[in-house]
Amino acid sequence: MPEEVMRWKKKKQPVRRTVSQICPPPRRPLTVADIRPGMENERLGVVRDSMFQNPLIVKAELGKPRERCCSLPGINFNYGLYIRGIDGGVPAALGHWNVFKQQPTCPHELTRNYIAMNRGAVKAGLVTARENFLYRQLNDIRISDQEDRHTKKEPPSLPPNMTFGIRSRPSTPFCDLLQHRYQQLWVQEQKAAQKAIKMEKKHKVIFGKLYETRSSQLRKYKPPVKLDALWHMPHFQKVGPHLHTFPTEADRQRALKAHQEECAVRQGALRMGNYTHP
Repeated sequence: MPEEVMRWKKKKQPVRRTVSQICPPPRRPLTVADIRPGMENERLGVVRDSMFQNPLIVKAELGKPRERCCSLPGINFNYGLYIRGIDGGVPAALGHWNVFKQQPTCPHELTRNYIAMNRGAVKAGLVTARENFLYRQLNDIRISDQEDRHTKKEPPSLPPNMTFGIRSRPSTPFCDLLQHRYQQLWVQEQKAAQKAIKMEKKHKVIFGKLYETRSSQLRKYKPPVKLDALWHMPHFQKVGPHLHTFPTEADRQRALKAHQEECAVRQGALRMGNYTHP
């Protein structure tokens, strides 16, 4: 009895799994030595290890994850981009402070005043392009910074809390959609429009009674069209049908009536379907 209790306790204890069993390492590519008879990747003829590194050729084994066709680097390989320090690292940052030296800026070139130069050339009697070019080289007039500020348009003043861009679309009122609110508003508008039309007709003044004349009656009159019976050959008029597919005449009339009611939705030349031909 004590031996059975000890066996039962041993069975009840949870099985401990190692880290490699819980998170197994990625599977290496298959090799020729790993292939056993009956496996999915068993091949005939010349077999090389490079064949098992092509993802288009390697097949997934039944009940096993797909093999990785690319071999991984060794344990000492570091993934990612290695950036070499060029600023000295933490010791250099704690030891001294690098001050950014401002680079000398090139002097701002002033804009040429073509209006003043053209005015001076005209006063001097110079009109050709060559004479204007030489005059501009000798009398290079520039616009000062103060005058340039007046000529350039300043940007419009905008409020500090202004937001640029397109406004976002308001959220969809799902509550109104679920309650059919728009349908109710449309029905109310239609009822109000009909009520307004009735009130307008009610208050409309009828000056006199309109009498029908002969011309108005002839205009509305539609002469009846007499439908002639279809022509049949005389010796076929008294010949009865040779085949009766209905048990009684009432069943036949009932079938004809159902066919006539369904003619509006049927298609085809004879209104009997898409694949019927006369």
